Amino acid sequence: MSNSGKDRRKDEIEHLRMALDAETQRCLGVQRQLDAANAGFEEFVSMAAHDLRQSLRAVASFSQLMAETYAGHLDSEANVVLGRIQDATARMQSLLADVVDYWAMDTGDRRGARTDMEAVLRQALLSTDKQIVERGASVTHDPLPQVLGDPAILTRVLRHLIRNAIEYCGTPPPRVHISSSREDLEWLFSVHDNGPGIDPAFHDRIFGAFKRLHGKEPPGSGLGLAFCKKAIEWHGGRIWMESTPGAGATFYFTLPPAD
Repeated sequence: MSNSGKDRRKDEIEHLRMALDAETQRCLGVQRQLDAANAGFEEFVSMAAHDLRQSLRAVASFSQLMAETYAGHLDSEANVVLGRIQDATARMQSLLADVVDYWAMDTGDRRGARTDMEAVLRQALLSTDKQIVERGASVTHDPLPQVLGDPAILTRVLRHLIRNAIEYCGTPPPRVHISSSREDLEWLFSVHDNGPGIDPAFHDRIFGAFKRLHGKEPPGSGLGLAFCKKAIEWHGGRIWMESTPGAGATFYFTLPPAD
């Protein structure tokens, strides 16, 4: 190659290098703008959620106070209205909590740690104790292992799965069983119920946000299983469901072992 050809090649390489540097700087600038926007949005969501919680607590407290203060002095229609206010407030509080949990999975800097799934299950059962007692449900489990994960997130995963199993059980007293087995380089967990089951055609759909297969009843935010999917995938695992109509449903998910 002649000297002039070499010079042209050097000029082309230098031009490409300068263009690459310029594009890199542009991308870094866009990333800084995105980071600033995300930080601002995170603050907005946090403040909005805080204010909404306060407002909902006020509505719940005042409606409860009215029900207690005027007990025996209100007609049946007024009692029905107060009951609907309290039910709607509880539903909104649950929806807000699920929305914040679902959104928070995409924010924050989390790292997995050695997590005892027995302890995680105990915490999940504490948060569903009222529902378990009201429905006369039975929740059993095999010995559960230690995994690499976030205990707070995994507690919410089990809480959602147990709560769903109880809510959708139908007529018989709900029975939920949780088990695990080692599969190669991961732990496989299962949450089985004795409910009516779900048609296989809907197995993938149920993990979408705000997807319900039973209309508006029984109550639910439509975010519980969507949160579970996002949470398990954040841990590097998979989640799916197997069911035969009339024979209950089993939710499976995998997690990395603690070792």
